[in-house]
Amino acid sequence: MKKNTKRKAAASFLAVSIISMVPWSSGFAEGPKWTNVNTYEEQDGSKFNSENYDFVKFSQIGTKLNEIAKQSNRMKVEVRGKSADGHPLYVVTIADPTTQGKFGKIQALRKQMFKNPGKAQDWIAANPDFKVPIMINGSIHGTEFVGSDAVLQLIERFATQNDQETKGILENNILIFNVVQNPDGRVNATRFNGEGIDLNRDFITQSQPETKETVGLIKEWNPMVFLDTHGYVKNYAPNRQGLIEPCTPPHNPNYEYDLYNKWAYQQAEAMEANIMADKKEFTGDLYKSMEGVYVPQRDDQAGWDDYPPIFTPMYAMYHGAYGHTLEAPTNDLDGVRWQYNAIMGALKFATANKQAMISDQIEMFKRGINFDHPYHPDGFFPKAYILPVDEKDPTVTDKAVNHLLNNDIEVVQATKAFEADGKTYSKGTYIVKMDQAKAGLANTMLWDGEDITDDTPAMYDISAWSLPELWGFEALPTQNSVDVTTTKVNQVSEQGAVTGKGPYLIPNSSVKAVNLVNTLLQQGVAVKRDQQGNFYTEAAANQISAAVKASGLQVGSKAAIPADAATLNNLKVAILKDGGMGKQQSHSGTKLALKRLGFQVTEVTPVEVAESGLNGFDVFVYSGTESLISTNLSAANKEFGFQNAGQLDSFKANLNNFMNAGGQYIAVGAGASRATFTLGLTDDTINSGGSNSNGIVKVNYEGSGLTASYKPNDLGFVYRPAWYTGTDNDEVAATLADSDDFFMAGHWQNNSAAKGKAIMVKEKNKDVTMIGLEAGFRDHTDYLFRLLSNAIFEK
Repeated sequence: MKKNTKRKAAASFLAVSIISMVPWSSGFAEGPKWTNVNTYEEQDGSKFNSENYDFVKFSQIGTKLNEIAKQSNRMKVEVRGKSADGHPLYVVTIADPTTQGKFGKIQALRKQMFKNPGKAQDWIAANPDFKVPIMINGSIHGTEFVGSDAVLQLIERFATQNDQETKGILENNILIFNVVQNPDGRVNATRFNGEGIDLNRDFITQSQPETKETVGLIKEWNPMVFLDTHGYVKNYAPNRQGLIEPCTPPHNPNYEYDLYNKWAYQQAEAMEANIMADKKEFTGDLYKSMEGVYVPQRDDQAGWDDYPPIFTPMYAMYHGAYGHTLEAPTNDLDGVRWQYNAIMGALKFATANKQAMISDQIEMFKRGINFDHPYHPDGFFPKAYILPVDEKDPTVTDKAVNHLLNNDIEVVQATKAFEADGKTYSKGTYIVKMDQAKAGLANTMLWDGEDITDDTPAMYDISAWSLPELWGFEALPTQNSVDVTTTKVNQVSEQGAVTGKGPYLIPNSSVKAVNLVNTLLQQGVAVKRDQQGNFYTEAAANQISAAVKASGLQVGSKAAIPADAATLNNLKVAILKDGGMGKQQSHSGTKLALKRLGFQVTEVTPVEVAESGLNGFDVFVYSGTESLISTNLSAANKEFGFQNAGQLDSFKANLNNFMNAGGQYIAVGAGASRATFTLGLTDDTINSGGSNSNGIVKVNYEGSGLTASYKPNDLGFVYRPAWYTGTDNDEVAATLADSDDFFMAGHWQNNSAAKGKAIMVKEKNKDVTMIGLEAGFRDHTDYLFRLLSNAIFEK
């Protein structure tokens, strides 16, 4: 499910092809190559589902697909990569076999859609027999089994059946099935993948292999319609079972929403009608009184948003797709039937309206190319973004440019110095010109965002995600044309270098810089750190050159190492593992951040700490829900926490022993901060905002030690915000800005109570640090990751 059902608050573009990408391969995908999990460990259901049924196990899917393919000349099965745990990512393409062998024409047509959309529209008007791609995504959340089961039924139908409805759909469409987008979750009966990431929150960050695979498919096909299968929504409105988007406001302003909504709403009602036409075949009591489906835009005012581009269909909409989340009512065969009928309704509607729908999809690209956005105020889209490069540490900007390129966004590079808005930029500066087909996606990634607190009573998930602000690179908008000769950028590769005779300075400037330091420490190279957070080594150039080259940094000499620089140790970090409290792994983002910083990180469960302590570790990180130390857990959550009340006392005793022996304790976020109070490690008052509150904030960092390399007037990110009062026994390292505009972008009602308050503190009499900012949020907030490394390195 994309949203919590208890919350009801407030490569090739084939869309206009007359052919598909066959000839088909004769070698089909084999069954899964198990890496970490074997077939006997597959779960039969989830404790978080109120219903479970005999769904198709992941280990059976590869064989089943091959069996269907052997009966069909329409079907291609591929493995398009592996999941975090090493399971195959199956993709099935089905098209009329008469379309074989003309892939080159499709390539030419795709280029025309992005370079000459008007000509492509004319071609469509003159060629009514063209085919459009439709993409159906199966079960991105592992516990929502019905989506992939419905996909399998649809694959079998369209691969083998010859009724008029099946043939009519294939005469007009190419069907792309992402069969199981989250194999790890299906195997383990969890919502998330093997790294603990909710993949339906990863489409702006794209940190996971499963997300990257789906993004690649969307770029390749630019589907006209994108359907994302979920569960479970029931009784959101009387007798309206399940949910089909489009959403309620606020809508992300970077869409060309008029073009989307013109067709998406009608398509949602067509899906509803197809479900209702089959009502007599449903067997459960819930369906017998069903009068329709809950369509948020029609049936509600707030609470089901398409604002953040983190969700799969919302991301697909930036590629011109009519994207829908489909939430089945129940986790049983009725739920499978509901999904099957909804998808069939969408396919029939697309078949009947493809010419007008694809023309409007291309119109979105035309608006981008022509810099013509009739439903946006003048100035909303800048003429360009300018991305300067730090010569010593280009790694953050390089990551951003490659990310843009990987999302079909055009980037160019200046061949000489130039001036824009009264400022001079050097040769090599990157430029994202906004007269391009996917301008909306470029802008939603690069803009600062906005404060939407007054626009809606609540937001389900994040309302701010600015890549420049949260990844830490400059993207400067200009309302003027940039007059300089440029070259097209295809990919940026990094190669660092060591210059001079040493000692060598490694600035505390980026994730890659800290990773380099940890790499050297793990290789036995001596490294020191000063109070400004910068790193130094007296090692010979040839001893460090390979690691520096891999880092992408330009490391130069320093005349002398500052006297206050302290020698660092190669530290072993333990992080408290949330195995799946409330259907999520709340520690996973911080875990990935620590790994990307280069630390040796081990996950330890609450029971392991209670029974075995923390011997062998230097640092203990608590990042996530306070329920991890609760002694009163539900049956679904029990396996992830203490098994008996006595374990809390053992946990406390072992943690105190660890700290008395010189260990460090770091808490990240509101839940961990509240747990810190419960554990007796702080006497601070832990304050927190609402569960729907999140966004980008102005922060005053002290600028050394814990907050080294951060500035007095800087940025942070909060999610369910935490701040501290009663801090007389603390060193206050950072506070929220003491100004009425400290909250910059996102959604946070009644935030004035947090203005000017402490957001990062360290106890004076013990090595306990609490960070109210989300320093490792979903592997996204790169700019804040170094708050974690600062806290670890600071004694």
